[in-house]
Amino acid sequence: MNSYIYKICDADIWRAAEQAGIFTGAEIDITDGYIHFSTAAQIASTLALHFAGKDNLLLIEVDTDRLDIRYEPARDGQLFPHLYDSLDMVHVRNIWTLTLDKDNLHILPELGI
Repeated sequence: MNSYIYKICDADIWRAAEQAGIFTGAEIDITDGYIHFSTAAQIASTLALHFAGKDNLLLIEVDTDRLDIRYEPARDGQLFPHLYDSLDMVHVRNIWTLTLDKDNLHILPELGI
């Protein structure tokens, strides 16, 4: 059974990574030394805390099979998935454009969870 994690990313940064065939991270990922991800249950709170009202975002679904993902304590002691490597595009399963509703909140896709 596949397990998925999610990356919230500026569309311009992601499109450049797609052209390169590899995602090395956004600025915060590069600064911290690993790529930050969220579980499906953590997406909404991550958006609210770090991306409130921001447009031009994508939600990237990543298959964790064959990736060395570390779940480490972060916000409120929750375990967040981190990748201490670059992300090859072969692990990407879905990409959604995140839009804002009339209250400036992100509209999330149905993830089947």
